[in-house]
Amino acid sequence: MKHIEIMMFEGCPHMHAALERAHSAAASTGVASSVSVVRIGSLAEAVDRRFLGSPSVRVDGIDVEPAARGRIDFGIQCRLYPVGSGFEAAPPVTWIAAALRGE
Repeated sequence: MKHIEIMMFEGCPHMHAALERAHSAAASTGVASSVSVVRIGSLAEAVDRRFLGSPSVRVDGIDVEPAARGRIDFGIQCRLYPVGSGFEAAPPVTWIAAALRGE
C-alpha cells in the first residue's frame, strides 16, 4: 500500500485541488493507496519536515516533483509547480500517478 501525503499550511487555497488530484491519480493507476493531510504550523516544523510550500504532495515520503529533491527553500509559503511553459498551484495528476507506480 502506497501512502500519499498532502502537506499544507492552514488556509491553503490550493489544498482541495491537490487532494482531488491525489484521489484521481490513485483511481487512474489502481494502486492501493491511502491519502492523508499533514498540516505544517511553523517555520521550524517546515524546515524539519523539508516542506517546500503548500500544497506539497509526497508518495511514501518522496516529493512527486522530481526537481524538488535538491531544493532547500523550506518554509511557510505557497508553492507553484512548473508545468509546460507555465505554473500550476498543485502537482499534475500524471506526476502523482508516476510516483504511485514507482517511476
